[in-house]
Amino acid sequence: MHLREYANATPYMGYSYSYPHKSAYRQLAPRSLREVWASESHEQLFLYLHIPFCEMRCGFCNLFTTTNPQAAVVQRYLATLELQMQAVHNELGPLQFSRMAIGGGTPTYLDAAELEQLFSMSQRWLGIDSRAIPLSVETSPHTATADRMAVLRQAGVDRVSIGVQSFLDHEAHGAGRAQRRPEVEQALTTIRTAQIPTLNIDLIYGLPNQSVATWLESLEIALQWQPEELYLYPLYVRPLTGLDRRGTGGEQDLRLECYRVGRERLLAAGYQQISMRMFRAAHAPDDSQGPSYCCQTDGMLGLGAGARSYTRALHYSSDYAVGASSVRQIIQSYNQRSLFDLSHVDYGCEVSSAEQRRRFVIQSLLQVSGLDVQAYRAQFGSELLDDLGQINELLECGWAEHHNGIYQLTAAGLERSDLIGPWLYSPQIRQLSEEFILR
Repeated sequence: MHLREYANATPYMGYSYSYPHKSAYRQLAPRSLREVWASESHEQLFLYLHIPFCEMRCGFCNLFTTTNPQAAVVQRYLATLELQMQAVHNELGPLQFSRMAIGGGTPTYLDAAELEQLFSMSQRWLGIDSRAIPLSVETSPHTATADRMAVLRQAGVDRVSIGVQSFLDHEAHGAGRAQRRPEVEQALTTIRTAQIPTLNIDLIYGLPNQSVATWLESLEIALQWQPEELYLYPLYVRPLTGLDRRGTGGEQDLRLECYRVGRERLLAAGYQQISMRMFRAAHAPDDSQGPSYCCQTDGMLGLGAGARSYTRALHYSSDYAVGASSVRQIIQSYNQRSLFDLSHVDYGCEVSSAEQRRRFVIQSLLQVSGLDVQAYRAQFGSELLDDLGQINELLECGWAEHHNGIYQLTAAGLERSDLIGPWLYSPQIRQLSEEFILR
């Protein structure tokens, strides 16, 4: 479909945070980790650890997580995660990591002792020196306690991301969050007291009962904390989530207006826009001198149920689900896996040369810095327009500009990132995703 046919469509078609999306993954003939990573560099890797536990399930959440598991389930999960680390050590040998992130779920659902256990086993089996590389951890208002933050600081965590979503209680409650503003502000005080260098605050616009004025009010409160980073997310009401079950989504759609006023306010406050969602403060630490890592060329090793791993030719993970009972079943299955099982890959998506090119384009173009034609040529040995001539349609619509070998989205294009990303999907990946049965 020509891009002009999307001109009057909603700009909120889908968040392209990864390509191909997990809904394009399928069962694979089992193959060993050694085989999967045989032609991949073992240097400059990204390590991602997934903790699929939360104290509550937010109404908008479609992440791979379960709520309030029994302590025995958590301990069994950590034991299996360590066994998976051992499998990686046995199969792949020494690895060099340039980045590390712990996400979920809510990683700080783990108590302080369990967090220490997590860092200890990462060092033991993977040789991670967590104080020597950029390390990000997600938290929540309820779990950002002083003892947990002390463990994170001691481990070298230099970025904590907290999902606030709204500082206004009625909006948070409308989104299925039981938090109250004093609890949120206590959590932010605790993070700041721990002196973790980068604080990121996540906010959502388009919430039930939210107006443009209350959206700006929440944003102003966030700015009082001078966060080094802010992520502004549009609300999506996805299948099998709490808001979907409640039938939310028929209200007036103010998302685009909220995005525009939010972006204007942050730019006026001196924040630099990195992507449609991400804004970075001028006072944020400069990590450009740290270990190099490029998501376009370097691999990612994801461990834990729900974690994704990326090599050039294969993306893989555990099975994928959103519904509460299905997620619990997958976690239970993961907790029963043996060392042999964890040494093999059996679920994922083959990424052809053509799909690798699309991935490069999507990941580059949706960043403010843009798509570098020379970098594309160096990576693939071919010309961008020969491979993906549809890029020029962005110029025709005024949604991108081309200067000095760089394709960059205009302001009109950037606010349509969630339309442009899915528009660039291949027919094959789009069909796989549409055929996926969500459970």
